[in-house]
Amino acid sequence: MVFSNFLWTKEKDFVKIGKVREKFHKRSKGLRQEKVPDVTIKRLSVYLRHLKELEEKGETVVSSTALAKACGVNAAQVRKDLAYFGEFGIRGVGYYVKDLIERLKEILGLNREWRLAVIGVGNLGTALLNFKDFLKENYKIVAAFDKYPERVIGKLAERLGRPAEVIHIDRLKEVAKERKIDIALLTVPPQEAQKVVDLVVEANIRGILNFTPVQIKVPKGFVVKNAYFTTVLDNLVYYLQSKRR
Repeated sequence: MVFSNFLWTKEKDFVKIGKVREKFHKRSKGLRQEKVPDVTIKRLSVYLRHLKELEEKGETVVSSTALAKACGVNAAQVRKDLAYFGEFGIRGVGYYVKDLIERLKEILGLNREWRLAVIGVGNLGTALLNFKDFLKENYKIVAAFDKYPERVIGKLAERLGRPAEVIHIDRLKEVAKERKIDIALLTVPPQEAQKVVDLVVEANIRGILNFTPVQIKVPKGFVVKNAYFTTVLDNLVYYLQSKRR
Protein backbone atom coordinates (compact mmCIF):
# COMPACT_ATOMS: atom_id res chain seq x y z
CA MET A 1 0.00 0.00 0.00
CA VAL A 2 1.22 3.55 -0.77
CA PHE A 3 0.07 7.01 0.32
CA SER A 4 -2.30 7.29 -2.63
CA ASN A 5 -4.69 9.70 -0.91
CA PHE A 6 -2.07 12.09 0.35
CA LEU A 7 0.37 14.42 -1.34
CA TRP A 8 2.79 16.38 0.80
CA THR A 9 4.88 18.86 -1.15
CA LYS A 10 6.21 21.01 1.67
CA GLU A 11 8.85 20.06 4.16
CA LYS A 12 6.63 21.09 7.10
CA ASP A 13 4.03 18.53 6.04
CA PHE A 14 6.58 15.72 6.37
CA VAL A 15 7.66 17.05 9.74
CA LYS A 16 4.02 17.20 10.88
CA ILE A 17 3.20 13.63 9.91
CA GLY A 18 6.45 12.47 11.52
CA LYS A 19 5.44 14.10 14.80
CA VAL A 20 1.99 12.52 14.64
CA ARG A 21 3.58 9.14 14.00
CA GLU A 22 5.90 9.60 16.99
CA LYS A 23 2.99 10.71 19.17
CA PHE A 24 0.93 7.61 18.49
CA HIS A 25 3.96 5.37 18.90
CA LYS A 26 4.72 6.84 22.33
CA ARG A 27 1.11 6.75 23.49
CA SER A 28 0.90 3.07 22.65
CA LYS A 29 3.93 2.15 24.78
CA GLY A 30 3.63 0.97 28.35
CA LEU A 31 -0.16 0.74 28.37
CA ARG A 32 -0.57 -3.02 28.49
CA GLN A 33 -3.54 -4.03 30.59
CA GLU A 34 -3.58 -7.10 32.80
CA LYS A 35 -6.79 -8.79 31.65
CA VAL A 36 -6.33 -9.60 28.01
CA PRO A 37 -8.25 -12.58 26.53
CA ASP A 38 -6.13 -15.50 25.33
CA VAL A 39 -7.83 -15.33 21.95
CA THR A 40 -6.61 -11.74 21.55
CA ILE A 41 -3.01 -12.81 22.18
CA LYS A 42 -3.40 -15.53 19.55
CA ARG A 43 -4.68 -12.97 17.04
CA LEU A 44 -1.78 -10.62 17.79
CA SER A 45 0.55 -13.41 16.74
CA VAL A 46 -1.40 -13.81 13.48
CA TYR A 47 -1.26 -10.06 12.85
CA LEU A 48 2.49 -10.09 13.46
CA ARG A 49 3.10 -12.86 10.94
CA HIS A 50 1.15 -11.00 8.26
CA LEU A 51 2.88 -7.71 9.02
CA LYS A 52 6.24 -9.40 8.56
CA GLU A 53 5.09 -10.64 5.16
CA LEU A 54 4.12 -7.07 4.23
CA GLU A 55 7.49 -5.76 5.41
CA GLU A 56 9.28 -8.35 3.26
CA LYS A 57 7.29 -7.08 0.27
CA GLY A 58 8.37 -3.51 0.96
CA GLU A 59 4.99 -2.28 2.24
CA THR A 60 5.20 0.60 4.72
CA VAL A 61 1.56 1.20 5.68
CA VAL A 62 -1.47 -1.06 6.08
CA SER A 63 -5.08 -0.21 6.93
CA SER A 64 -7.05 -2.04 9.62
CA THR A 65 -9.39 -3.28 6.88
CA ALA A 66 -6.56 -4.79 4.83
CA LEU A 67 -4.92 -6.33 7.90
CA ALA A 68 -8.23 -7.76 9.07
CA LYS A 69 -9.06 -9.27 5.68
CA ALA A 70 -5.67 -10.97 5.44
CA CYS A 71 -6.05 -12.42 8.95
CA GLY A 72 -9.67 -13.59 8.65
CA VAL A 73 -11.29 -11.12 11.06
CA ASN A 74 -13.04 -7.76 10.73
CA ALA A 75 -11.46 -4.33 11.06
CA ALA A 76 -13.30 -3.57 14.31
CA GLN A 77 -11.76 -6.68 15.87
CA VAL A 78 -8.25 -5.60 14.86
CA ARG A 79 -8.77 -2.18 16.42
CA LYS A 80 -10.27 -3.71 19.58
CA ASP A 81 -7.39 -6.16 19.99
CA LEU A 82 -4.78 -3.42 19.63
CA ALA A 83 -6.72 -1.08 21.95
CA TYR A 84 -5.85 -3.31 24.92
CA PHE A 85 -2.31 -1.99 24.59
CA GLY A 86 -2.79 1.67 23.69
CA GLU A 87 -3.40 3.67 20.53
CA PHE A 88 -1.96 2.64 17.18
CA GLY A 89 -2.06 4.05 13.69
CA ILE A 90 -3.20 7.35 12.27
CA ARG A 91 -6.74 8.04 11.17
CA GLY A 92 -6.98 8.19 7.41
CA VAL A 93 -3.52 6.67 6.96
CA GLY A 94 -3.42 3.31 8.76
CA TYR A 95 -0.68 1.51 10.65
CA TYR A 96 3.01 1.92 9.97
CA VAL A 97 4.10 -1.66 9.34
CA LYS A 98 7.57 -1.41 10.88
CA ASP A 99 6.33 0.40 14.00
CA LEU A 100 3.49 -2.05 14.56
CA ILE A 101 5.84 -5.01 14.17
CA GLU A 102 8.12 -3.53 16.84
CA ARG A 103 5.23 -2.92 19.23
CA LEU A 104 3.69 -6.38 18.74
CA LYS A 105 7.08 -7.99 19.33
CA GLU A 106 7.39 -5.98 22.53
CA ILE A 107 3.87 -6.91 23.66
CA LEU A 108 4.35 -10.61 22.88
CA GLY A 109 7.82 -10.68 24.41
CA LEU A 110 9.49 -11.49 21.10
CA ASN A 111 12.05 -8.71 21.34
CA ARG A 112 14.36 -10.99 23.34
CA GLU A 113 15.66 -14.55 23.11
CA TRP A 114 13.72 -17.31 24.88
CA ARG A 115 15.69 -20.41 25.85
CA LEU A 116 13.86 -23.72 25.54
CA ALA A 117 14.41 -27.30 26.66
CA VAL A 118 12.76 -30.40 25.23
CA ILE A 119 11.93 -32.91 27.95
CA GLY A 120 11.23 -36.35 26.54
CA VAL A 121 13.08 -37.27 23.34
CA GLY A 122 10.57 -39.56 21.68
CA ASN A 123 9.05 -39.00 18.24
CA LEU A 124 7.47 -35.65 19.11
CA GLY A 125 10.45 -34.43 21.09
CA THR A 126 12.75 -35.30 18.21
CA ALA A 127 10.47 -33.47 15.76
CA LEU A 128 10.58 -30.35 17.95
CA LEU A 129 14.37 -30.50 18.11
CA ASN A 130 14.39 -30.54 14.31
CA PHE A 131 11.90 -27.64 13.98
CA LYS A 132 13.78 -24.79 12.29
CA ASP A 133 11.01 -22.16 12.61
CA PHE A 134 11.78 -21.66 16.31
CA LEU A 135 14.76 -19.54 15.29
CA LYS A 136 12.56 -17.11 13.35
CA GLU A 137 10.89 -15.90 16.55
CA ASN A 138 13.88 -15.74 18.91
CA TYR A 139 13.24 -19.19 20.38
CA LYS A 140 16.37 -21.26 20.94
CA ILE A 141 16.42 -24.88 22.09
CA VAL A 142 19.44 -25.13 24.38
CA ALA A 143 18.97 -28.61 25.89
CA ALA A 144 17.22 -31.95 25.50
CA PHE A 145 16.45 -34.24 28.44
CA ASP A 146 15.33 -37.84 28.71
CA LYS A 147 15.12 -40.61 31.30
CA TYR A 148 17.11 -42.91 29.01
CA PRO A 149 19.49 -40.69 26.99
CA GLU A 150 21.61 -43.61 25.83
CA ARG A 151 18.56 -45.15 24.13
CA VAL A 152 17.49 -42.10 22.15
CA ILE A 153 20.67 -40.23 21.29
CA GLY A 154 21.55 -42.39 18.27
CA LYS A 155 18.15 -41.98 16.63
CA LEU A 156 18.14 -38.26 17.39
CA ALA A 157 21.57 -37.73 15.81
CA GLU A 158 20.41 -39.65 12.75
CA ARG A 159 17.27 -37.50 12.39
CA LEU A 160 19.19 -34.25 12.89
CA GLY A 161 22.03 -35.29 10.60
CA ARG A 162 24.62 -34.20 13.15
CA PRO A 163 25.94 -35.14 16.61
CA ALA A 164 23.37 -34.63 19.35
CA GLU A 165 23.33 -34.15 23.09
CA VAL A 166 20.69 -35.69 25.35
CA ILE A 167 21.02 -35.05 29.09
CA HIS A 168 19.65 -37.27 31.84
CA ILE A 169 16.55 -35.79 33.47
CA ASP A 170 18.25 -35.99 36.88
CA ARG A 171 20.50 -33.10 35.81
CA LEU A 172 17.58 -30.79 34.93
CA LYS A 173 18.01 -28.38 37.84
CA GLU A 174 21.75 -28.02 37.32
CA VAL A 175 21.56 -27.51 33.54
CA ALA A 176 18.51 -25.22 33.72
CA LYS A 177 20.43 -22.80 35.91
CA GLU A 178 23.62 -23.07 33.86
CA ARG A 179 21.89 -22.51 30.49
CA LYS A 180 19.22 -20.09 31.76
CA ILE A 181 16.28 -22.15 30.47
CA ASP A 182 12.99 -20.19 30.34
CA ILE A 183 10.53 -22.74 28.91
CA ALA A 184 10.14 -26.52 29.06
CA LEU A 185 8.53 -28.35 26.13
CA LEU A 186 6.97 -31.37 27.82
CA THR A 187 6.79 -34.43 25.56
CA VAL A 188 7.03 -37.28 28.07
CA PRO A 189 4.61 -40.24 28.42
CA PRO A 190 1.36 -39.22 30.17
CA GLN A 191 2.04 -41.30 33.27
CA GLU A 192 5.33 -39.44 33.79
CA ALA A 193 3.97 -35.93 33.21
CA GLN A 194 3.28 -34.69 36.73
CA LYS A 195 6.45 -36.25 38.14
CA VAL A 196 8.55 -34.51 35.48
CA VAL A 197 6.70 -31.21 35.95
CA ASP A 198 7.59 -31.32 39.63
CA LEU A 199 11.24 -31.50 38.54
CA VAL A 200 10.67 -28.58 36.16
CA VAL A 201 9.23 -26.52 39.02
CA GLU A 202 12.14 -27.47 41.24
CA ALA A 203 14.47 -26.27 38.48
CA ASN A 204 12.56 -22.95 38.45
CA ILE A 205 11.66 -23.19 34.75
CA ARG A 206 8.56 -21.01 34.85
CA GLY A 207 7.04 -21.63 31.42
CA ILE A 208 5.73 -25.06 30.40
CA LEU A 209 4.28 -26.01 27.02
CA ASN A 210 2.51 -29.29 27.75
CA PHE A 211 2.14 -31.69 24.84
CA THR A 212 0.78 -34.50 27.04
CA PRO A 213 -2.98 -35.19 27.49
CA VAL A 214 -2.61 -34.79 31.26
CA GLN A 215 -3.78 -31.75 33.23
CA ILE A 216 -0.67 -30.92 35.20
CA LYS A 217 -0.49 -28.85 38.38
CA VAL A 218 2.06 -26.13 39.11
CA PRO A 219 2.45 -23.57 41.91
CA LYS A 220 1.53 -19.92 41.54
CA GLY A 221 4.04 -18.04 39.42
CA PHE A 222 4.43 -20.81 36.85
CA VAL A 223 2.59 -20.76 33.52
CA VAL A 224 1.31 -23.85 31.69
CA LYS A 225 -0.14 -23.91 28.19
CA ASN A 226 -1.56 -27.16 26.83
CA ALA A 227 -0.90 -28.13 23.24
CA TYR A 228 -2.30 -31.64 23.05
CA PHE A 229 -2.93 -32.52 19.42
CA THR A 230 -6.27 -34.32 19.68
CA THR A 231 -7.77 -31.50 21.77
CA VAL A 232 -7.30 -29.21 18.78
CA LEU A 233 -8.76 -31.89 16.52
CA ASP A 234 -11.78 -32.22 18.82
CA ASN A 235 -12.38 -28.51 18.44
CA LEU A 236 -12.09 -28.75 14.65
CA VAL A 237 -14.43 -31.74 14.47
CA TYR A 238 -17.02 -29.92 16.60
CA TYR A 239 -17.23 -27.10 14.07
CA LEU A 240 -17.29 -29.51 11.14
CA GLN A 241 -20.14 -31.43 12.76
CA SER A 242 -22.08 -28.25 13.60
CA LYS A 243 -22.04 -27.28 9.91
CA ARG A 244 -24.05 -30.41 9.12
CA ARG A 245 -26.86 -29.68 11.56
